[in-house]
Amino acid sequence: MTIHWCGTGLSAIPGLRRLIQAGQDVTVWNRTLDKAQDAVGDLTDKIRAFDIDALGDTLAKGDVVVSMLPGDWHVPLAELAISKGAHFVSSSYIAPEMQALDDKARAAGVALVNEVGLDPGIDHLMAHALIEDYRASDAFDPANHLSFISYCGGIPKNPNPFRYKFSWSPLGVLKALRSPSRSIRDYSELRVNRPWDAISSYTAPLPTPESFEVYPNRDSLPFMDQYQFDSGWPVKEFVRGTLRLNGWADAWDGVFKEVETLTGPEGDARLKEMSDQFWADNAYDDGEPDRVVLCVSLKAEQDGQAVWHKTYVMDAWGDERGSAMARLVSIPVSLAITSVLNREIPAGVHAAPGDPKLVENWMSVIDTQAQHLQIVDQLG
Repeated sequence: MTIHWCGTGLSAIPGLRRLIQAGQDVTVWNRTLDKAQDAVGDLTDKIRAFDIDALGDTLAKGDVVVSMLPGDWHVPLAELAISKGAHFVSSSYIAPEMQALDDKARAAGVALVNEVGLDPGIDHLMAHALIEDYRASDAFDPANHLSFISYCGGIPKNPNPFRYKFSWSPLGVLKALRSPSRSIRDYSELRVNRPWDAISSYTAPLPTPESFEVYPNRDSLPFMDQYQFDSGWPVKEFVRGTLRLNGWADAWDGVFKEVETLTGPEGDARLKEMSDQFWADNAYDDGEPDRVVLCVSLKAEQDGQAVWHKTYVMDAWGDERGSAMARLVSIPVSLAITSVLNREIPAGVHAAPGDPKLVENWMSVIDTQAQHLQIVDQLG
């Protein structure tokens, strides 16, 4: 079985190298051969110029197609994989067009696995583990009132005045600022058109507690089903969001105000100008460490008193192995590929697994990639 790894951008390399070094049969596909050569040429000569027709000609039944390319490529590559009886893996969110391939994937007996990066990805594993732990605890009661939060952010290890640094094109970050979100706060649905309208403070239970600015992103509510929340459970809070350094909202105030005014082709052109300027002014320097903080927490309350409260907290930063972001996006992708090859993930469209054995196995590897990873019992 051959792994066809498409894309050798900054967030792809550690996981790709891990697979090659483990002796897996990997063919690397990239639009720019020189970049792929620089990334893994010391390990392999199986490097080809990315072309979907050429990939289709070599793809065989039981192979795995990995898309670390821009999101527009995921569905075409997944459709190609199905047609050849091959599997598919990406770190991206499951788009409706991807979910629509579920029946075809099941009929073909292939797995299309997505949401296996950092966020989404590791956060899902943590959520499944917490829910499993809570259900098995003496405190479990379907009448308990639950609060769930999941906050993740890539931030500079050495803070700068802009309170943020970019490891790839800022355009995606700018576009995300224009996206509405949906979550639950105080038992009610909270809809927010712009992130800066819902910024709050969160104290992460790190060895030295540290506060951050946080805000909800995307639509959190579908993940209640993914995490197997029972429909009858009273949910006080449920939010998946983004974490930023304190001072971020003030530093970006002018950005927010301008982004809100941009519309149409002219607005898109201005976003591109802003992206280019941000890249010039606030990109990571060579060797400069980034930092990733991820906190996933579940609290159960009875009569207003907490009866169960645990938080997964992860803190990682760039070191001689490369950036924290690259490790924590691509290493889980490599774990998903291995699980697919081992037939540990069934046919169909899936996100990061909830199976306790897989969660435990994956988290044991992820633990080696973070400088700090802990489950904190916040009741003592």
